[in-house]
Formats: sequence, C-alpha cells, structure tokens
Amino acid sequence: MKPASPKSQRGASLIEVLVAFLLLSLGLLGMSALQINALQNSHSSLQRSQATMLAHFMMDAMRANAATARTGGYNLGVLGNPGPPALPSVPVCVVPAAASLPTHDQRAWMLAMRNILGQANTTCGLISCAAVAGGTQCTVQVYWDDTRGTGGAAAQMIEIRSQL
Repeated sequence: MKPASPKSQRGASLIEVLVAFLLLSLGLLGMSALQINALQNSHSSLQRSQATMLAHFMMDAMRANAATARTGGYNLGVLGNPGPPALPSVPVCVVPAAASLPTHDQRAWMLAMRNILGQANTTCGLISCAAVAGGTQCTVQVYWDDTRGTGGAAAQMIEIRSQL
C-alpha cells in the first residue's frame, strides 16, 4: 500500500483539533480572569467615589447649619494627631439616634454610608470641627472595607477638610 500524498490529504487530524481547542480554551479563561479583575477594581473605584460623595454630603449639611457646626455640635468621634505624641483617630461605627438636627444629619449620613459602602463593622465616620486662626476647620472622614479590589486593604479612609 502506497502512502497518501500531501495533495490528497484533506482536513485536520484529531490531535490538531484538540490542541487548537486547548489553546482557545486557555485564551478564553485568561480573558474571563481579566474581566473579573476589571469588575472588582471598577467596584472598588465606585466605592471610593461614593465615599467622597458621602463626605461632601456631610460637609454640605454642616455648611447649612454652620453656627452649630462651629460650636462642635456635629462632632462625632475623635480626630487623631500625627504627633508627637501620635494619637490615632477614633471613628464612630454606631448609627446615632436622631434627637436634634445635627444628630438627624449624622444618622442620615451613617445610614447612607452603610447602605452604599456596606453593612460591615468597618463602615464608620468621623466629624471634627475645631477653631483655627480665621474661623473653624471641619474634617470629615469616611472609613470602609475595600478587600474586594485587587490589592485592596481592609481599611480605607477618605478625608476632606473645609473652613466654615
């Protein structure tokens, strides 16, 4: 029996088809892993943007009630000091009861943080207004958990400062 000439051979062998299918499968698996990473990092970016928006939400509430904010009526938690001696900030993670306009604003802010950034015990806030030369400087900090993002840390914090 005479071997078939290359001209008469048609189609691909089963091994060639399996190798091509394996390469295609690996490529699609890699693309799906990239898509999952992109979605996780997109969610992390969304949370950072929302945390910034929530910090500005509280700052705007304090601007609307500036007289009370200047006297410390909105203060929530304890702002740390880089030192020396270094003192850490102590945020509040418990939603306060709404007894007055400042506590109503704080409650709405904390509930919004928990709804948007997660119900975790690490979703916390800090508000501190203190007298400085020329007025009152207010600091708002928002804390949340960002472990879903690639290389995300369990403790993330956004801080904004403004002079009232």
